[in-house]
Amino acid sequence: MPRSSRSFTAYDHFLALCFAQLTYRESLRDIVTCLNARPLLQFHLGFRGQISRTNLAYANEHRDWRVFEAVAQVLMRRASRLYHDDPSDRDLPQMAFALDSSIIHLSLNLFPWAFYPRSKAAAMKLHMLLQIRGSIPAWATITEPTEQDMKMLDNVPIYPGAFYVIDRGYLDFKRLFRLHDQHAFFVVRSKKHVRFRVIKSRKVDASCGLRCDQTIRLLSPKSLKAYPPHLRRIRMWDEVHKTRLVFLTNNFELAPEVICQLYKRRWAVELFFKWIKQHLRIRSFYGRSPNAIRCQVWTAICSYLLVAIAKKQFGLEKSLNEILQIVSVTAFEQSALTEVLARTPISIKSPEPSETQDLLRF
Repeated sequence: MPRSSRSFTAYDHFLALCFAQLTYRESLRDIVTCLNARPLLQFHLGFRGQISRTNLAYANEHRDWRVFEAVAQVLMRRASRLYHDDPSDRDLPQMAFALDSSIIHLSLNLFPWAFYPRSKAAAMKLHMLLQIRGSIPAWATITEPTEQDMKMLDNVPIYPGAFYVIDRGYLDFKRLFRLHDQHAFFVVRSKKHVRFRVIKSRKVDASCGLRCDQTIRLLSPKSLKAYPPHLRRIRMWDEVHKTRLVFLTNNFELAPEVICQLYKRRWAVELFFKWIKQHLRIRSFYGRSPNAIRCQVWTAICSYLLVAIAKKQFGLEKSLNEILQIVSVTAFEQSALTEVLARTPISIKSPEPSETQDLLRF
């Protein structure tokens, strides 16, 4: 087993990668040069070991990425508690999660081990369970790009009474029954080939796009064996995009309008992926090994969580992007974050990961 550097601890490694994320460093040499340019302030930032390009490269190659995954899980739990009573989305259930994945594209010349046959390039896949209130990551994992999305339903944490909003790529009745069996709810977009029999129909308000609200039973022997209970089927017409949408859920209590709105908020996880790719460093990498890639992606998630925690804990009015921009140029200041941000006037608000321009596309 490779030895760990005594002069460059896991905490120093984590700080260096978070510093790179928050200040937009381009390379290992860039990180080390910037940190060593202010040696007297390194202790103020939390560094206790010797920072060198060799130490950082060795740590990226050999230090287990699960250390940073564990830190991210701690930050997820802390952020979840802070945003649990977030005033946004009051009409939606308090515990609602959106599950999706995003491809992280890599250079095939630099990362031949990550070959992705579908695009004939290199890639990794980030799976994310996002708490809809506050757009806070609740669970994540990084896999090979060929890993099927629906398999992630076997791994996500299940909370009784919570809602899991997922796309039709996750439509697997055996796995959905696992959610139902553990007293969780799901909202999933149906596929055309699903065969069913209508047990009961309820009246709907056609003026808001609803077309039907039914209780159904699956007809396919394989599907019925995988999911024996009744399901609720809601069909609506999206006038903006001229699309018919059909949702399946095991919740029979919420109004059909709320079910549709829940699925619209699924787009929050797509916006989260877009935000971190635009504002954090997960498009170019500081190492070429699978371990280095995972270390960098996990510290990107940690950096996002740290900014989100600071925003909520200190009651900051600035957007996440504004806080990130200010931190990037004031990282060496020996002042409290609230003091630094108080000196900066609020500009035109930039979009948060949870915000959309038009009622979110399906």
